[in-house]
Amino acid sequence: MKIENSLPCQQLPEVHPQTGLQFTVATEEDFDDIMAMSQDIYGGLDYLPTRYQSWLQETNRTVILARKQGKVIALESVCVIDDGETMLVEGLRVAPQERGKGVAGVLLRFCSQLVKSKFPDVKVTRLTRDDQLGPKDFQKYRLITKQAILLVRFSAEDLKLRLADLGLNAESAGDGLPPSNIPVRLEPLEVSQLFLSSSLMQDVLPNATIVQDWQPFKPLPSNMAILLKKDIDWLVDDISCPSMASLCTFPFRVPIGDDWYYLNIDMFGKDLALAIQQLLYHLRRHTNVLKGHVMCQVFLDPPLWKPMMEFFKETLKVELVKEYTEQCVVEQDV
Repeated sequence: MKIENSLPCQQLPEVHPQTGLQFTVATEEDFDDIMAMSQDIYGGLDYLPTRYQSWLQETNRTVILARKQGKVIALESVCVIDDGETMLVEGLRVAPQERGKGVAGVLLRFCSQLVKSKFPDVKVTRLTRDDQLGPKDFQKYRLITKQAILLVRFSAEDLKLRLADLGLNAESAGDGLPPSNIPVRLEPLEVSQLFLSSSLMQDVLPNATIVQDWQPFKPLPSNMAILLKKDIDWLVDDISCPSMASLCTFPFRVPIGDDWYYLNIDMFGKDLALAIQQLLYHLRRHTNVLKGHVMCQVFLDPPLWKPMMEFFKETLKVELVKEYTEQCVVEQDV
């Protein structure tokens, strides 16, 4: 299931006949040009500076650039997952001066054709969006699942002190939970055993989908092999009969400013008290070592957004960055 990132550029069409765009496989030498056209993308939370080098090494991924008169104007990454049946689109970006001209659509179609020619078993394209989906989108895509997005920011040092002031009793958030419900951090073997058990996780995972830091995976052994290579904390409330699970991706620097980090927490389940317990576990674990400012994005069941937002603001005293938005996983046939 390998896409050759070393694919010679001359094997790609030299110039797209209608648009004049040239497509090339991204290399390490392209990094500065890509960053130059990515200013202010994703509200300063761009993960690409941290992941670009590793992306070029992943054997199930290719990164394609669109050039206009030799200058990089767009990028798309495609990762083949789900036992080779799904093409996951990530990192799509177009230079500001070229937006609204159809560049993204041309690049998407080119990448789909390229991957399909190399991997004929690919059946669908999946992507994760946080913009408002309209009628035209639903004519084009099927909605797989959606989560509410809760984005807050705080000083790591201030939150560490606040968590210490709250003490260990904060986990219950006033709803008194027995000690048996203290979050369980899973070991790799436990992760695989639990998340590959459809009977145990069917009421926890939304539409049988593990969404980890914007990446949607079906619970398959090949996908677990990908996930277990990442720096993630996996929590459940009860390993024998879970009703709440969460994945916290280890923090990384983002270009919003000096000493800014991004912390991503994906939560699955509908119990607020259990969700707060797991949230506090993740926050304590990472504020213990972080210094500086943190943008923390929590993805959770939509009805939990408002009470969790109130807990952040009133109990943790952190700042809400934006109002309610949704993360939607969508797919279309290739």
